[in-house]
Amino acid sequence: MAFHGAGRQTVCGDLFPGSDLGHKYFCVNSSCGAPSTGLSATPCLTGPTAPAGTPRHPTAMGGSTGGGAAVPQPYSNPASEVPSPAEMEPDRPIGYGAFGVVWSVTDPRDGRKVALKKMPNVFQNLVSCKRVFRELRMLCFFKHDNVLSALDILQPPQIDCFEEIYVITELMQSDLHKVIVSPQPLTTDHIKVFLYQILRGLKYLHSAGILHRDIKPGNLLVNSNCLLKICDFGLARVEEPDPTRHMTQEVVTQYYRAPEVLMGCRHYGSAIDVWSVGCIFAELLGRRILFQAQSPIQQLDLITDLLGTPPLSALSSACEGARAHILRGPHKPPSLSVLYMLSDGATHEAIHLLCRMLVFDPAKRISGSDALSHPYLDEGRLRYHTCMCQCCYSVPSGRVYTRDFEPVAELPFSHSYENSLLSVWQGKELIHRFITEHQQGKRVPLCINPQSAAFKTFIRSTAWHSSKVSRKEER
Repeated sequence: MAFHGAGRQTVCGDLFPGSDLGHKYFCVNSSCGAPSTGLSATPCLTGPTAPAGTPRHPTAMGGSTGGGAAVPQPYSNPASEVPSPAEMEPDRPIGYGAFGVVWSVTDPRDGRKVALKKMPNVFQNLVSCKRVFRELRMLCFFKHDNVLSALDILQPPQIDCFEEIYVITELMQSDLHKVIVSPQPLTTDHIKVFLYQILRGLKYLHSAGILHRDIKPGNLLVNSNCLLKICDFGLARVEEPDPTRHMTQEVVTQYYRAPEVLMGCRHYGSAIDVWSVGCIFAELLGRRILFQAQSPIQQLDLITDLLGTPPLSALSSACEGARAHILRGPHKPPSLSVLYMLSDGATHEAIHLLCRMLVFDPAKRISGSDALSHPYLDEGRLRYHTCMCQCCYSVPSGRVYTRDFEPVAELPFSHSYENSLLSVWQGKELIHRFITEHQQGKRVPLCINPQSAAFKTFIRSTAWHSSKVSRKEER
C-alpha cells in the first residue's frame, strides 16, 4: 500500500485551541508550594538522561513488525538547569478508576512530565493479585504507538512491606470523552484520524490475543496533536480459545457493551471490542452517546430499536431470560437510516463502516483488522503516517513510509504464569521479582519519598477515593 497525492494537506491541526484545554484539565506549571517532590531517585543524576522511547534510526524503520514507543514531550528547560521543587511536585490527580489513582508528576531524572499510577490493595485476595499482575505484565509487554505502555515501575520496598505498586507511563493531555463533551469543533478529519488510531491499536492488542473489555472514550487518551493511545487494562484478559470456558459478563461500561454480553453470553471474543469502537464512532459523529440507557435491559431495547429484532441464529448463545425478553416483544424492523442524522459527517461511507461494526451477531461483525481496510479510513491513515507516526520518517527528497502501516504483536501475550499462581503470598513474590528483574540494567530506579508534602497529599486523595469506591461497592 502506498500514499499518493503529496500536495494534499497533511496535518490535522491542533485539536485544542492554544493551551486552554490543557491548562483547564492539567496543571502543567503547578502554583502549589510543596517543599519536595513525591519521587526520589537514588543516586542523583548530574544531568537528564535520554528519554525512553527515543525514535529509532530511519534505517531501522522500514517494515518493522512492531510500533515504536511514543516519545513524550521533551523537557523545555536547558539541560544544565535543575527543576524547581514546584516543577517537580505532583500537580494533581488526573484520573480515578476502580483499581487505582493516576497523578501527573515530574520525573526527577530528566524533568519530563509523566503519569504516575498507583495500584493499591494489590494483595487483598488472589483474584486482585492476578488482575494486577496481568495488567502490570501487559503494560511492560506493549510496544505500539497507539497503546499506552509502562515507562518504568517504581522500586518496591522489601517484600514484607510490599503492598502497592506505582507505574510510570507517558502523560497525555486529555481523553476522548473530554474532547467529545467540550465545545471544541470536531471535523471529519479529526474523526477519521481518531478512529484509525483506535482500530490500529486494537488490531495490535487482538493480534497479541488480548481483549481490552472496556473500550470507551475515557480510556482513549489524546494529545493536542491528535495522537491517541488506548489505556486502562484493568479489565483486559487473554482471549479464551475454549468455548466451554465461562467468561464474566461484568465487563465494559454499559453504554459500550456489546449485545452478546448484555444477553448473558458465557463466551465471547474480540468482537466485543469492535462493538465498543462502533459506539464511539457514532458518538464522535453525533457528539452524544448512541445507546444511553438506565439499565442493561433498556440498553438492549435501544440496540434492537436501531438494529431491529435479531434473527434466532444470533440468540443461540444468549441466556434464557434475555432470549425470552427479545422474543416476547413486538418485532422491530431496522431503522439504520437514522444514523445519517447524527451529523453532516455521517456520509454514506461513514455509515457503511459504522453499520459493519454495529452488527448484533458477533460472528457477522467486522473485525478490527478488516475495518482498517475500509475506504473511509484511507484519509485517516494518510494523515497519521504523514505527520504523526514514528514508523515513517522524512528525508530531503520526501517522506519514507513503513512497509507495515498497522503492525501486529511480534508474539502473543503469555499468561501461563497464572496457572501456577495459587496463593497471595506466591503472587507477591512473583510480582516483587518481576519488578526487580524489570529494572535491572535500566535507568536509576525511582522510589517513593514518604516524607514529602506532595506524597502526603497524594496519599490523602488516594485514601479518600478508595473509601468512596468501597462505599459504592457496598451498595
